[in-house]
Amino acid sequence: MHFSVFRSSLERHWNGFDATIYDTTPGIDETLFSDHCVSMHLGPPVVSALHCDGARVHRVQRAGDLKIIPAGFSRLWEAQDRTRKVSIKLGRVFLQAVADSMHLPERHATIEPRLELRDPRIEHVAWALTTELEADVPAGSLYADSLGLALAAHVLGHYASEPPPRISRGLSERRLRRVLEYIGEYATRDLALAELAGVAGVSPSHFNLLFKRSTGVSVHRYVVRVRVERALRLLAEGELPVSAVALEAGFANQSHLATWMRRIVGTTPLVFRRSAESSFDRVPNRANLSDGATPNLIRLPALQEATYEEEERSLRR
Repeated sequence: MHFSVFRSSLERHWNGFDATIYDTTPGIDETLFSDHCVSMHLGPPVVSALHCDGARVHRVQRAGDLKIIPAGFSRLWEAQDRTRKVSIKLGRVFLQAVADSMHLPERHATIEPRLELRDPRIEHVAWALTTELEADVPAGSLYADSLGLALAAHVLGHYASEPPPRISRGLSERRLRRVLEYIGEYATRDLALAELAGVAGVSPSHFNLLFKRSTGVSVHRYVVRVRVERALRLLAEGELPVSAVALEAGFANQSHLATWMRRIVGTTPLVFRRSAESSFDRVPNRANLSDGATPNLIRLPALQEATYEEEERSLRR
């Protein structure tokens, strides 16, 4: 069996984990894994056989089928046709750090092999990382790190030898206010999950879950929302070209801004600017508008997290 790398995250320096999209030829491969590996089938159905830790599975693999091979385990894989997969490797140190930050004893941090698995949450993360690898303009380290930590916490929470107790609380009001103020001030930067967790005074592995329990949305979606709101204000002011507005608001380029504006407010930067200019012309005594004030053009929809299926469809468009 021959492996050909299609996309890889190795040069993106994700924190503690990496992902690779690869193609294979028909054949047999045996690998001893030094890191914990979560892989998902991407291509057309293919007949395959898997052997690991005395277990054997012979089946037709379809897109979305998953397997988990813990570090230190060897697996034998036979495929009868060409395949494409995404392989997500969680480093031993990274997974142990996540377990430690969750205050898990050793029995909660030992992962069991799973050769035949469907899990909507892991599938969501795997498709999202696949899209991130294929994107001409990546969403950035905050997004990737959030996905990696979410995956590690989910694997520990559901596929350990003894699953840990669930977390039901969110951030305290004081910690949440501190994080929101920090995001408001620095949203145009490429924020890192560990950076925001430090502001909150909690571990990175807990932070995204606690933030979502407190706000109803992931931290990445909240940061993007803040950036879109800043872009709308700049567009309404009409002083900068759209390309400069995108950079000033924290987006990679004009196309990146347009993508998120369509998702959040249902319009494009150019259409919004024309609407802003038309509305501003109709405002009486516009010279008396307070500094920074703009007409009330579009009321942004309430913050609401998409379901895993909706988010996946959005990311893959």
